[in-house]
Amino acid sequence: MRILSISTLFPNPARPAFGKFVGSQMRAVAEEGSVDLTMIAPIGVPPWPLNRKQPYATHTACPPQATLGALSVLHPRFLLIPRFGAESNPARIARAILPLARHLHGLKPFDLVDAQFFFPDGPAAAIVARELGLPLTIKSRGSDIIYWQTRPKALRQMQEAADYATLLLTVSQALGRDMAALGMAPDKIVTHYTGLDRAKFHPLPRTEARQRLAAQAILHLPPQAPLFVAAGSLIAIKGQSIALDALAQVPDAHLALAGVGPDEAALRAQTAALGLSDRVHFLGQVSHDALPVLMAAANALVLPSEREGLANVWVESLACGAPLVIPDIGGAREVVTATSAGRIVTRDVQGFAQGMRAILEDNLPQAEVARHADGFNWESNARRLIEIWHRAAGY
Repeated sequence: MRILSISTLFPNPARPAFGKFVGSQMRAVAEEGSVDLTMIAPIGVPPWPLNRKQPYATHTACPPQATLGALSVLHPRFLLIPRFGAESNPARIARAILPLARHLHGLKPFDLVDAQFFFPDGPAAAIVARELGLPLTIKSRGSDIIYWQTRPKALRQMQEAADYATLLLTVSQALGRDMAALGMAPDKIVTHYTGLDRAKFHPLPRTEARQRLAAQAILHLPPQAPLFVAAGSLIAIKGQSIALDALAQVPDAHLALAGVGPDEAALRAQTAALGLSDRVHFLGQVSHDALPVLMAAANALVLPSEREGLANVWVESLACGAPLVIPDIGGAREVVTATSAGRIVTRDVQGFAQGMRAILEDNLPQAEVARHADGFNWESNARRLIEIWHRAAGY
């Protein structure tokens, strides 16, 4: 079976961490070896002179073709109009991809077109699939549906793409219900959970993890201090301000904020106002190699997000032996299936403070927590995706 997969969210030599979870999934598919996968990851480049300014100059520097493990990745350019015209991106992406897709299809026909993000990838892939007369699968990862459903033109394009698609993939059952509520056919929706790099994300004795963080000058803690980690962009919808207020009600505990974003100054000011400057640590962007060590060093992951599908960081944290304190959003109940996986709490200060205190009282062995991530790995994720593609292509 020959697959043409399209994703604007994908690592490239200029941005190796961008969309790393999509890259990990597709790399695993390529290494599984039973399908012939062609990956197109288009890159948006604005017109001159914006294309010479950051971050767009970095995008421009990406080569037209790259490799990710056993996977060859093509990077055609499409015209990007920053801040405006986002709803027109699917048409521009399709125009950039179609000549290449037609050429490759003519050399050796594809059996299926696949999109790895619902917007703008889904509508763009639908245009390509129609032109080539092929079935289509589209995957939603949460933020795409949650955000773009509020934009009428984007929502209409997503609904039209969903109507054409043979199957619609979703990272959680809860997100699938949200998609059905938008008018997408329930009988097309299949759950495809995320994967996990088990070589990186696994329990590490907490003392050893903290020693490693100190040795790398990432974080220095008192030896027995409770530690909570909030990993994610410092933006309002991630809710770090709730975590800070909750921390004030958990004596002696520390909070490490792993991420960068526009809310950093406000969060630092809030930290100072609460008198927590000695217990809150702004770590900036933590590398993919250091993140598992940070999670293993933590007593729990605290993430008061306003919305999620099924966050990769939830699963990564569990795999490292750190339980979760999260609100009842998205696929939370599909991950926190017992108190040994953490607490689902109300999205307010009291709810999070109670959840954090409960985790410290539980003081569970890391191995017991990590068992909740046993079903997540990129190998089984790839096999499941290939099964879905076979079904969609009628194999």
